[in-house]
Amino acid sequence: MLGLGAATHIYVATGATDMRLGYDGLYGLVRSRLQGDPLSGHLYLFANARRDRMKAFFFDGSGLWVCSKRMEGGRLRWPQPASAGDKVQLSREEFALLVGGIDLVQTRQRKWYRRPLVEEPPKSQIPA
Repeated sequence: MLGLGAATHIYVATGATDMRLGYDGLYGLVRSRLQGDPLSGHLYLFANARRDRMKAFFFDGSGLWVCSKRMEGGRLRWPQPASAGDKVQLSREEFALLVGGIDLVQTRQRKWYRRPLVEEPPKSQIPA
């Protein structure tokens, strides 16, 4: 089962990728094109030029996963980098929208409430 932990980052390769690549080819792209560590446990996403196919590359601690998706209708709206570079980092929510075929450019993230963290008092102020 493919499980993404809280420390897992999701990276998108923004250029076109040859979908004939397998484990070794994608491993090389992660190292050379994305300057990442293929065995880090992060998720790397690749798409072809037409954006109707994508591959996900992931190391789960015991082996490599290569998963693919073919869009039967429509195309993936692949994110573009804000500055010069060849990868984009996504949140889990953005990843779910991307693989669901939702255009990330036309969506916007709303502000939401987060409870402030309670700071612990210094040890000198804790009664013994």
